[in-house]
Amino acid sequence: MHFLRNVLGVAGIAFAVATNAHASSASLNARGLKEDYVRAPLPPGFQVVNTELEGPVFADAQGRTLYKWPKKQMRNGDAGEVEEKPTCDNHIYRETGGYMSPYPAGLELPEVESRPSCVDVWPPVLASADAKPIGKWKIVTRLDGRKQWAYGGWSLYTSIMDKKPGDVLGGSAMFHHGESAAQRHPVGPEPNVPPQFEINTTMFGRLAVLHEGWSIYTYEGDGRNKSNCAGACLDGWAPIIAAEYARPVGEWTTFERALGVRQWAFRGMPVYRHLTDPKINSLDGGDIPRWHNVYTQMAPEPPKGFTLKDTAVGVVLGDSDGRTVYQYVCDDDAPDQLACDHPNAPQAYRFAICGGGDPDRCVKTFPYMIAPVGAKSGNTIWGTMYIDPKTGKKADADKPGALNVWAFRGRPVYTYVVDKKTYEMNAQDWGEFNGQRNGFRALVYRLVFG
Repeated sequence: MHFLRNVLGVAGIAFAVATNAHASSASLNARGLKEDYVRAPLPPGFQVVNTELEGPVFADAQGRTLYKWPKKQMRNGDAGEVEEKPTCDNHIYRETGGYMSPYPAGLELPEVESRPSCVDVWPPVLASADAKPIGKWKIVTRLDGRKQWAYGGWSLYTSIMDKKPGDVLGGSAMFHHGESAAQRHPVGPEPNVPPQFEINTTMFGRLAVLHEGWSIYTYEGDGRNKSNCAGACLDGWAPIIAAEYARPVGEWTTFERALGVRQWAFRGMPVYRHLTDPKINSLDGGDIPRWHNVYTQMAPEPPKGFTLKDTAVGVVLGDSDGRTVYQYVCDDDAPDQLACDHPNAPQAYRFAICGGGDPDRCVKTFPYMIAPVGAKSGNTIWGTMYIDPKTGKKADADKPGALNVWAFRGRPVYTYVVDKKTYEMNAQDWGEFNGQRNGFRALVYRLVFG
C-alpha cells in the first residue's frame, strides 16, 4: 500500500512498513516540527498553545483552550450562537428542543435531575472591568450584563473536559458531520501561510492544501529550492506557481523555476498539485512512490498495538487483531447542544444504541478496547481510563469489575462483535442519522469512498 508506506514512513509512525524516504522529504514532515502561526497582539492573560491534533490554539492564563459555538442550521431551526451575541447561559434544559425530526420537542432528557447548564460545561471567558479590545479580540455583553471576550466576533468559552495545557477535548475542527449537532470549535491564530494556501486538521496531521481545497505534494527527487519535475513528470503534476508580487511567508519561500517563473516551496521543498486528484483534501498523490502530502505538523501515533488497515471506505484504525476501532458520537437535542459521548455524560443514549437499553448486552455487542495496566500513550490525544461497565461512567481503579480501557480524546473506544475479518466495519454509521447524531463511527484516517 503506497499511501501507508509514504505517509507513515515519512511521519515516523510505526504502524506498518518502513520506508527509505529521502532525507529531505523525511525532514519536511518530521515528527516534532510544529506549525507556524501569525503573531499578533493578545490581551493580557491569553496565550497560544501548540496542540498535538489541532495545531496552535488560543488559551487562557491556565492554558485552557478557547472555543466558539457557531450557529448551525438543523433540520428544524438553528442552534448555536451568532457573532457578538452569547446565548450559553445558566438555564438547565429538561426537554429536547425538537431540532432533529422526526423527534418532537418536549421529550424529557435523561438524568435530568443532575443535568448541568450550558455554562457549567462551557464556562464563558469573562473580561475584567478594565479590559480593552485589541485587534480581533473584542468584548461583548452577555444577557446577564457581564462582559465576555470574543475573537473575530465569536464569544469565547473554555471546556470543563480540558484539564491541562494542550488538551482540546471539548470540540474539534475535524469531526463535523452533516447531521451532527451545533458543535464547539477550538479557536486559534491564523496559520502563517501565503494567501494561496490553507491548513486542515486530519487524523494524520495538519494538512496543507490550496485555498480551493486541492492537496499539495512534495517530490523526493527534488533538491532544496530546486525542482527536478520536468518533461513527462509535468503530465501528472502541476508546480504551484507564485504570483509575481509574492513574498516569503514564514516557512514558505519561492525559487526561480524558470526565467521569470517562481514556484512555492515549503521548508525548502517545491510543492505541486496532483492533476488527477479526484476531490479536495485528497491523499491520492501520496500513493505514488516518492510523492508525499504536505503537513505543517504530524499528529501523534496511536498506542502500541493499534494498526491501520484497508476497508470498504478507506484506511481506518484497527486493533492488534485488525478489528475496526470505533468511537461513539453523541450530542443531545436540547438548545444548548451538550455532548453525550463521554463517560461524564448520561449513558442512556449509548445503551439504547448498542444494547437496546441493556448495559450487559451493550458491552458484549460493542466491547471496550482493554488497555494493559500501566499502559502509556506518550501523547495527550490517547490515554486510558477505568470504566464501570454497568453504568458506563468513570470508576476508581479498585472498583470491582472496573475495566481499564483505551480512550481517544477523553472518550472510550470500542470494537464490534460482528466484525470478524480485517476489512470489515459492520458498525460504521450504526445509530441515529447514520451515526452522525448518536452512534458509532470508525476512526477513519483516509476516506476513499463515501
